Amino acid sequence: PGGLLRYGIPNFKLEKKLIDRRVRQMKEEGVKFHCNTHVGQDLPVAKLEAKHDALLLAGGSEKPRDLPVEGRHLGGIYFAMDFLSQQNRRLDGDSLVDERLIHANFKNVVVIGGGDTGSDCIGTSVRHGALSVTQLEIMPQPPEKEDKLNTWPDWPVKMRVSTSQQEGSESHYSVMTQKFSGEAGHVEKVHCIKVGPDFKPIEGTEFEIEADMVLLAMGFVHPVHEGMLEDLGVTRDGRGNVAADTDSYATSKAKIFAAGDMRRGQSLVVWAIREGRQAARAIDEYLMGSSGLPR
Repeated sequence: PGGLLRYGIPNFKLEKKLIDRRVRQMKEEGVKFHCNTHVGQDLPVAKLEAKHDALLLAGGSEKPRDLPVEGRHLGGIYFAMDFLSQQNRRLDGDSLVDERLIHANFKNVVVIGGGDTGSDCIGTSVRHGALSVTQLEIMPQPPEKEDKLNTWPDWPVKMRVSTSQQEGSESHYSVMTQKFSGEAGHVEKVHCIKVGPDFKPIEGTEFEIEADMVLLAMGFVHPVHEGMLEDLGVTRDGRGNVAADTDSYATSKAKIFAAGDMRRGQSLVVWAIREGRQAARAIDEYLMGSSGLPR
């Protein structure tokens, strides 16, 4: 057990003993974990509905944003989470015999995406022994100092360099990926072009980067719809997330609730923790009529 905290965040960023301690506590409190069980495939969701008085959907936002450009089919191009989760499982001692190896050792790695996941890919690639790591970001480079007129609740925009970036990577801002190319079915180059403030390509600014591995770290668009959500038939919002009330966390179907990234879209771990606690209280009120749990 542990989900994204265990399999998505690298060990150098989050020590897994912290997760182990919390999982032990939950087990001792009576929580039952059923691992390696895909609801909607291994376990029909109708059985869960029939057996339980309330269901909480907290599966996160797992559908990665893709990059549908020429050459996307080439080998060596992976979603960031496939790369990161395999590394975490490798360190955890899981068997990877039947899986394709995703490893950056002696490779020129290009990371597309400038967020936290992109930084995690950089740090992991460096630890693998990559020959080079280059990060591409379509957004413009932030200023060295924030605008003092930009006050709360707006996030101060200024240049921030992650510890992973400091370990060894080259960053390019205001860059759009036009296509991938390579021989024998494997990626060898990333073809890029600079963009202006309106994100439109600037003619004459094309350039290429050598790449043996490309990691797509451009965020997540919404929860996976196929399987559980389609079988449940819960209403989704305009962004494809499960539509649920912000106070009761109730979805469009009776006794089914949703919280965290599955409801609000990709966000921070602290938001998932907070919504999990609030949803627990809401479900307690739904079942018991009132609740003494903190909100």
